[in-house]
Amino acid sequence: MAKPTRAWQRMLSGRRLDLLDPTPVDVEIDDIAHGLAFVARWNGQTRGDFAYSVAEHSLLVETLFGRIAPQAPARWRLAALLHDAPEYVIGDMISPVKAAVGPGYGALDDRLTAAIHLRFGLPAQIPATIKRQIKKADKISAWMEATQIAGFSEPEADRFFGKPDKSLIEGLQILLRPPVETRAAFVARHRDLLSRLT
Repeated sequence: MAKPTRAWQRMLSGRRLDLLDPTPVDVEIDDIAHGLAFVARWNGQTRGDFAYSVAEHSLLVETLFGRIAPQAPARWRLAALLHDAPEYVIGDMISPVKAAVGPGYGALDDRLTAAIHLRFGLPAQIPATIKRQIKKADKISAWMEATQIAGFSEPEADRFFGKPDKSLIEGLQILLRPPVETRAAFVARHRDLLSRLT
């Protein structure tokens, strides 16, 4: 008899998250923040003394979303902060690898996203308009990362990520800091947004 494949991961909180059938009760913000603070964007191919983490990227995307949609309620800003939250267990794959993996990656990401959203009072699926605005913020963040720390020229980044509205990025810089600091900033921002949900 074949031994069943293990499809869960034990979190530092003690939760056991089933990757194939995740439930909101097994999702904890401290696990998400810790995992994302140690997952490197760009497969670690960035300048600086620290990897640029998915947690740091998520904080920037939430800031950019706030500039794109300044009247958006806290719930959608929280959705922006959590837009890459599933990567705390499945990691960050660059787009070419996601395409090679195929639709299974997207389905896994969707299940985890739904569980995470439900855990924090968001709908399993967010409205298409909000999703597009978060995606826009995500692309602007990628452009900033590409030009500031990943070695892309601006024309090259424009080709891959689109030319950003410079007013949206005015005064913003990519932050590189130790994972413990990024983790704390992510948790603090999450708590602040959660406290403002209506």
